[in-house]
Amino acid sequence: MLRDTEIETHSLLFIAFGKQPPGFAPTLLKKMLVSLLTCVPLFLFLVHSTCVLSGAKHPDRNDSDLSPTIQKLMKGYNRYLRPNFNEGPIEIGMSLDIASIDAISEINMDYTATIFLRQRWTDERLLFEGNKSLSLDGRLVELLWVPDTFIVDSKKSFLHDITVENRLIRIFSNGTVLYALRITATIACNMDLTKYPMDRQVCTLQLESWGYNLQDVVFYWTRGNDSVKGLDTLQLAQYSVESYYTSVSQAVYETGFYPKLVLHFALRRNILYFILETYVPSTLLVALSWVSFWISQSSVPARTCIGVTTVLTMTTLMMGARTSLPNANCFIKAIDVYLGICFSFIFGALLEYAIAHFCTVQHFTLQDVQRELRKDLEESNGMLPVISTSFAHPSKVVKRNNTQKDCVRVVTPGEVGSKVELGLGNGQFFVALKGKVQRILAFFHVENPHNIDRYSRMFFPLAFMLINVFYWIYYLFL
Repeated sequence: MLRDTEIETHSLLFIAFGKQPPGFAPTLLKKMLVSLLTCVPLFLFLVHSTCVLSGAKHPDRNDSDLSPTIQKLMKGYNRYLRPNFNEGPIEIGMSLDIASIDAISEINMDYTATIFLRQRWTDERLLFEGNKSLSLDGRLVELLWVPDTFIVDSKKSFLHDITVENRLIRIFSNGTVLYALRITATIACNMDLTKYPMDRQVCTLQLESWGYNLQDVVFYWTRGNDSVKGLDTLQLAQYSVESYYTSVSQAVYETGFYPKLVLHFALRRNILYFILETYVPSTLLVALSWVSFWISQSSVPARTCIGVTTVLTMTTLMMGARTSLPNANCFIKAIDVYLGICFSFIFGALLEYAIAHFCTVQHFTLQDVQRELRKDLEESNGMLPVISTSFAHPSKVVKRNNTQKDCVRVVTPGEVGSKVELGLGNGQFFVALKGKVQRILAFFHVENPHNIDRYSRMFFPLAFMLINVFYWIYYLFL
C-alpha cells in the first residue's frame, strides 16, 4: 500500500508540471482524482472548525482593549537611573514575613531564618491608564530599577530558585512597584551567655542600602511594628519569642549616611529541658554522696566506692553540658556555677570520709602511745605513774616514793604544748621522744571521730539548700 501511495504522489507531480508520467494509465489517473477530491473537503472542514473554536474562546477579544505591554512601559526606560533622579530621595517602604527560624547556634552566635522581604516604591516612569495592577514574571526584574537592599549582619544567604527564582514584580497603574523576595539567611547575633540557660537574648535583623545614601533613598516601615508578621506564631525548640519591635535609624560610614531599618526581637530560653537534663541529675548526685554519712566508718570499700563514683559521674555530666557551648568563652555561665557547686559538695563528701577515717585511726594510735609510755616509765623508774586517759582533764603529778631522786610529771595527749619532764632515769631519751610524737598527734586529735559524720548529716544538706536559694534568686530575678 505504501508503494501505491508513492506512485500516486510521483504521478501527481508529473501532471502538475504538464508532463505525462511514465507508465501512465487512465485507471491510475482516475484513482488519483478520487483521492484528491476526498482530501479537499476534509481539509476545509478542519480549517473551519479551528476558526469557530478560536472565536468561541475569545468572542469579545479586541487588541485595542489590551493592557499596556511591558515593551510599551520599557520604551525610554533607563533601569540604571533611580526614580526621581535629581529630584530628591525616593521613599521605599519595607515589610517582612518571618516564615521560620530554623536554627539558633550559641557556638557560632548566629541564627538562620527564612523571610519574605517586600519593598514598595513609586516610579513615575511606569504610569499607565486603568486601575488594575500588572503582574510580571520575576525574570523581568532585570529590566527594572530595584533597590540595592542588603542584610547587614548576614554571614551567608541565598534566594530560593525552585522551581523558578522566588521573586515577584507587580506594577500598579499609579506607578507603585511591589518587589518581593524569599530569602534564607544566616545572621549574626551577639549573645550574652552569663545567665545560660536562664538567659534572654536580643537579636536584630538590619536592612540597609548598599550604594544609595540618605540623599538618594529613604527607608521606612510600611505599618510600623505591624510591618513584621510571623514572629507571634513561631514554634522554636529552645526559645520562645518574648517581644519584638521595629526602629528606623541610619548607618554612618566613611562614605556617608545610609538608611537603615532594624527589627529587634527578644528570645527567652526554655529552661525546662535543662532542668531535666542537667540540674536534676546533678542534684541527685549530690544527694547520693550524702548516703556515705550513714554508712559505718569501718566500711571503707562502700564509702570509697560511693565517693569516687559520684565524683566521676559528676565530671562526665559537666563535660557533657559544655559540648553545646563555645569552648573559648570569656565568661562563666550560670550552668557552670551550678555544676561547680555540685562538684564541690560531692568532692567535699569524699574528703569528709577521708578526714573521719584518719581521725578514727589517729584515736586508736594515741591510745597505743599511752600504753607504750606507761610501759617505758615503769621500766625506767620502777614506779607506776597514773596517766589520765581523758583528754578533757589535765593529769596529776603522782609520786610513789618521796625519797627517790627521779620525779616524773605525766601530761595528757589532749593538752597542747604539754611537756614531759624526766629526771636522770635510764628511760629519759625514750620518754622525751614519745612526748614529741604525742604532741604532734594531739594537734590533729578529735575526741570522738563519729561526730564528724553526725555533723555532716546536717551541715551538707543545709548548706546546699541555702546556696540553691541564693543561686536561683540571683539568676532568675536579678
